[in-house]
Parts: sequence; C-alpha cells; structure tokens
Amino acid sequence: GPVAETFRVIQGAVTEEYVRSTQGVFQFELSGDGGGTWYIDLKSKGGSAGFGKPPVAADVVMSMSSADFVKMFTGKLKPTLAFMTGRLRIKGNMALAIKLEKML
Repeated sequence: GPVAETFRVIQGAVTEEYVRSTQGVFQFELSGDGGGTWYIDLKSKGGSAGFGKPPVAADVVMSMSSADFVKMFTGKLKPTLAFMTGRLRIKGNMALAIKLEKML
C-alpha cells in the first residue's frame, strides 16, 4: 500500500549524512489503511526504516492517520500545519521532530 511504498522510498533515501546530522529515532503510530507501528532510525549506523517497533528506543513518537502521513511525505501536507490543526500528535524530542521536517 501507499504507507509501505512511502517507507520503501524513505529507506532508499536514508544516507550516512542524514544519520550523522539527525541522530534520532522516529516511531509512527498510524491509523487507518496500512496503519500500525512504523519507524525511521536515523541513529544506528546506515540508518533504516520499516514496519514495527524501531530496533532502539524512539526519541520521537508521532501519531496520525496513514492518509495524512502519506500526504506529509509527498509534500501535500505541511507537518507544521498538520501539528497545529491536531492531525499530527508528537511526543518526545521536539527539536528532533523539526530536524525530520527539514529532511522532508
């Protein structure tokens, strides 16, 4: 589905440079189609992204609908707007969440 496809693209885009500059692990709790727990690890060597709990504890947990997640990662929904309107909930390190937004 679109969520799995988005994570496949993210996995392909993860570079050592992103890992070095971000140093954070992001967990996504997605509701709706293709929902569930997904993660982006930008802390471990090489980085990774995929389905399930991250290999190490998450620094940031984001909750949103899978539809909004796909929109956010394809540039159709600004993360700041999603957060302000309550469509995106963020727990944890806000500074890291902002770093991830820059990567988008």
